[in-house]
Amino acid sequence: MAHTTLVAPGVTATRLPLLDVLRGAAVLGTLMTNVWIFTSPGSEWSVLQGSFHLPDPLADPSAATVAETVFRFLADGKFLSLLTVLFGVGLAIQYDSAARRGERWPGRYPRRAAFLFLEGTVHFLLLFAWDVLMGYAVTALLTAWLLARSERVRRVVMWVAGGLHLSLIALLTLGQLVSPGSGPASPDPEAVRLYAHGGWGEQIAFRLDHALALRIEPVFSFGLLLFLFLLGVRLHRAGAFAPTAAGRRIRVRMASWGLGLGLPLGAAAALGGPDFFLLGRYAVAPLIALGYAGLIGWALDRFTVPGAGALGSVGRTALSCYVGQNLLCVLLCYGFGLGLADRMAGSGPWWVMGLWAAVALFLVAASGLWLRRFGRGPLEAVQHRVLRPRR
Repeated sequence: MAHTTLVAPGVTATRLPLLDVLRGAAVLGTLMTNVWIFTSPGSEWSVLQGSFHLPDPLADPSAATVAETVFRFLADGKFLSLLTVLFGVGLAIQYDSAARRGERWPGRYPRRAAFLFLEGTVHFLLLFAWDVLMGYAVTALLTAWLLARSERVRRVVMWVAGGLHLSLIALLTLGQLVSPGSGPASPDPEAVRLYAHGGWGEQIAFRLDHALALRIEPVFSFGLLLFLFLLGVRLHRAGAFAPTAAGRRIRVRMASWGLGLGLPLGAAAALGGPDFFLLGRYAVAPLIALGYAGLIGWALDRFTVPGAGALGSVGRTALSCYVGQNLLCVLLCYGFGLGLADRMAGSGPWWVMGLWAAVALFLVAASGLWLRRFGRGPLEAVQHRVLRPRR
């Protein structure tokens, strides 16, 4: 990879507290989706079987069904998209930091991306098949190279990637609509047994045996990942997260357009049923994610928001909390741990939402206590120690 020494526009050394709050919200928000994977029959494998769709509140308007539908709709794909945008923002900040010091770019960043890919691989094998770190590492490496190119090149790549992704989603959605419906899928009995009663080693072997299928999401959504990374760069450069009048105006527009347009479209896709699942998660959800970012920023600009500091602590330890929440859910839900997924099967959605709340509160408390003594989260400290320049 070629190295370039550039001066980044608008270089600043000021930390942006809003980003920590948004990262914290994004990390805990991804768990709002993933907790249903940990607690469903067949767990990780059920996602690929098509048995992981939202319930239909029109067919069953009970309080439990409505609550689950709203809970999952507000989270599905939205906080993951927000996390992806914020990863692009973080990459732009690292570029700016290198430019401020007059260093070459990408410099040592490929090592950081390789280490992130290694972390993601370990996370995928040992804990959670739907890891995002591996896809982020590959996308970040390409984005790092694009940061040393012109704004015009980045803009063209961003819109081409986004356009190709939307075309793919449109074709797949059309294919779902014209193909004959097969009804709800039943969980694979072997997968149900594996996660309810199988050992940790069996699950690792299962992920290895089905690695190509279980790693399909970052491949399938690579265009979206690249688009959101570059969008994060553009938003950062435009000052969307800065405590300035221009930043506040951008955040208002993000909230207005993202929620005003995204929520009705997302609701329509959700009510449309499984045929519109891909459209809702991979096309509309990123728009709503921008609305969430704008809304949180707008609220923090105008009010003292209870819990904002706690979310900021989670955001400052985002990698540790992301892996930690998955570790906790594995130990609580799978058969080699407490086995709650099997024990609570058929008892309704309330306990799943309660599990999310309990894990989220634990992470909020743990991250706050940790940061009182240490400047970085545990995994962030390991990453810093491994990647710091050798004297």
